[in-house]
Amino acid sequence: MDFYGFYTGQVFDACQYLGAHPGSSGEVFFRTFAPNAAHVSLLYHEKELPMAKTADGNFYEIMLTDTIPGTAYEYRIYRADGRWTDHCDPYGFAMELRPAHRSLVSGRNNYTFHDEKWMQTRTICQDRPLNIYEMHLGSWRRKGSGEWYHYSEIAEPLAEYLTESGYNYVEFLPVSEHPCDESWGYQNTGFFAPTARYGTPDELKQLIDKLHQHDIGVILDFVPVHFALDAYALSNYDGTSLYEYPHSAVGISEWGSCNFMHSRGEVRSFLQSSANYWLEEFHFDGLRMDAISNMIYWQGDRKRGVNGNAVDFLKTMNRGLKERHPNCILIAEDSTDFPGVTLSTDQGGLGFDYKWDLGWMHDTLEYFQLPPECRTEQYHKLTFSMMYFGNERYLLPLSHDEVVHGKATIAQKMNGPYAQKFPQARAMYLYMAVHPGKKLNFMGNEIAQLREWDEKREQDWSLRTYPIHDSFYRFMSELNQIYLTHSALYENDYKENGFTWLDCHQEKKQIYALLRTSSKEKLAAIFNFGNRCQNDYVLPVRQVKKVTLLLHTDWEKYSGTVSENQACFQIMKNEIVCNLAPFSGMLLQLSPEALP
Repeated sequence: MDFYGFYTGQVFDACQYLGAHPGSSGEVFFRTFAPNAAHVSLLYHEKELPMAKTADGNFYEIMLTDTIPGTAYEYRIYRADGRWTDHCDPYGFAMELRPAHRSLVSGRNNYTFHDEKWMQTRTICQDRPLNIYEMHLGSWRRKGSGEWYHYSEIAEPLAEYLTESGYNYVEFLPVSEHPCDESWGYQNTGFFAPTARYGTPDELKQLIDKLHQHDIGVILDFVPVHFALDAYALSNYDGTSLYEYPHSAVGISEWGSCNFMHSRGEVRSFLQSSANYWLEEFHFDGLRMDAISNMIYWQGDRKRGVNGNAVDFLKTMNRGLKERHPNCILIAEDSTDFPGVTLSTDQGGLGFDYKWDLGWMHDTLEYFQLPPECRTEQYHKLTFSMMYFGNERYLLPLSHDEVVHGKATIAQKMNGPYAQKFPQARAMYLYMAVHPGKKLNFMGNEIAQLREWDEKREQDWSLRTYPIHDSFYRFMSELNQIYLTHSALYENDYKENGFTWLDCHQEKKQIYALLRTSSKEKLAAIFNFGNRCQNDYVLPVRQVKKVTLLLHTDWEKYSGTVSENQACFQIMKNEIVCNLAPFSGMLLQLSPEALP
């Protein structure tokens, strides 16, 4: 390892040196970084084995022979006053299943991938479709006994489901080891260890490999901001605040966890090495980085000012990851208006490929929660996003955060009684599909789940025995397939010529119309988000010779009111005349020469 680089925050491979590394003859080398410890011992097979201090005095190491993979170990770290604390290995590659928490000896490079074609051809999808299915591995499906499926067990059914449902990427909520199920993986104790809840590191590799063989990309939710308080993990690791801030004013996050001190080179090297490890070792195709707002500003509070050290760390990490993995996708969850989040680091930006458009998400959901009679006053909640869309490369998320903690699920948020929620949800999802920006939808949304997400149980798959829910799934699947196969919906997401408002001044009627274009086609979407029919609506379109109805959200096959054979529009001279059902949307393919 480059020790100078480690101390100055330039290293991306610290896990090659630190942690437990099996040798070729059955030996294992254990190393840990504990510069302020009085001394350190390895706890192995119920024995306490003193570790030797390295030449610079900041690392401790020991070599054992005849070790067995899967054997548990810890470090006993002594302070100057003689007290000690037992810690798992910060660089450990596997851990015991909670509530146990020791690290496990685990060899690397034991799995042979078969995804060469995928790895050679993957891209960041800037001009390609990116339709992400966000999921929590422990509550997508459960065994009949209520137990979790292992990574390898869920691989084939998940790949088949994603393909059938029209998603070409999946994003896993954090799978790094964590002690509390209720944290969903966002309060980590093992930044290099896949959680033992779902099996071994090799089984996780098998899952990713299988998904790649089905042409499905895999994104990992990565947490570079904070870590769990548990005494056996990173907190006060060597008897001092080695990874965290020493003062609670900035050291404790809003979630009650410890904030990483990003000004320390050793912390930077730790996090950069972790991020690189998931991409390199497991073939993840990208990282969605959690709570970036809390790194840009101190404690996420703009009034406290910019945290320059954390911002500099993000630039360094993203630059280094892109140098090593040019086609990996880096996504920021950021609710601020801090400029240049998706600008390259060479141009002074943070170097992310995409940023969650949380403004779009809030405005859209708030609009559909309104009674129809109130939507006139809030009409431009749905047009405002395009006022700032050119500032960044945005991704549209309807994520796990929007279906928990009393917020209601996406379908349940729709205004009105049960039956009225479905046509509105269908129309809203078409609006999401035709809006510029890549897409993310949380599991369960595709079946119009009405129960808030609970990490302790699987999704309510029995809903599909009810026709209205099954037809909603059919709608979502067919809409997703349209998104994946029609270039107008993704090719020019971040170019001015990719989107045009055809009509965004129908406040009283709550009608919207827009145009999406690519090098191959032109698609128009027309919406009636009011609760009344709007007949003979005129959409001016010059030189239109042919119009094909690709999808109507109110078709009977989706539990709507409109027959597929029913004429919903007429082509007149330089205009399309439409009959718009309440709470509905239509997607039209126009002849190439058509002009707005």
